[in-house]
Amino acid sequence: MRRIYAWRWVFYLAGLCIMSLGITMVIKGEKIGVNAWDVLHIALYKTIGLSIGSWVIITGLVIVAFTSLMYKSFPKIGTWLNMLLTGGFIDFFYWLLPDADTFLFQLLYFLAGIFVLSFGTGMYISPNLGSGPRDGLMMWIVEKLGGSIKVARISIELTVALIGWLLGGPFGVGTILIAVGSGYIVQFALPYCQKLLLKCIGEEALEGEKPFIPVIGRETD
Repeated sequence: MRRIYAWRWVFYLAGLCIMSLGITMVIKGEKIGVNAWDVLHIALYKTIGLSIGSWVIITGLVIVAFTSLMYKSFPKIGTWLNMLLTGGFIDFFYWLLPDADTFLFQLLYFLAGIFVLSFGTGMYISPNLGSGPRDGLMMWIVEKLGGSIKVARISIELTVALIGWLLGGPFGVGTILIAVGSGYIVQFALPYCQKLLLKCIGEEALEGEKPFIPVIGRETD
């Protein structure tokens, strides 16, 4: 049991860190376009103040309040940690990573960031310790309206990007590419990370335990 929970938390925290790094890389390449949510976060940062990470936390709290009402349940501790750690990681990586002085440097930041943030998203969701506010909203839409993860993610991010752009955020062609492309990467990354997590835990550790995650290709009770 301890081994199972230890590996789940390792995947969760590592996934959050990787996702936040990817988000920050994209922000550093903002001339190409940033993540849809960060169009909004940056717009609020530039017009009101605070930091980008602070707005990640604040908007997360608003979304958690909404999804809590819809599900009529209190979010898992992982959801709260997601808000706080992601905002903190983003501010830390924003301080740590060098600014991109050339278009090529920004393009490299942007392209690498898409893959890093999408893989990190799949990794932190895989142990089922509580999805982040934005991914919780994505999963709620899938459950209530049907469709796939990638369609729900694309729909949400295009809507948020439009709102952020109207508020003065840095909307670009890259914003559309992330909204369209990241959903496909997460669609593949999530089951991959689930299977990797089960491999790290070991089949023997799961003997007599109820599976905590539904994995494609693995039968569950």
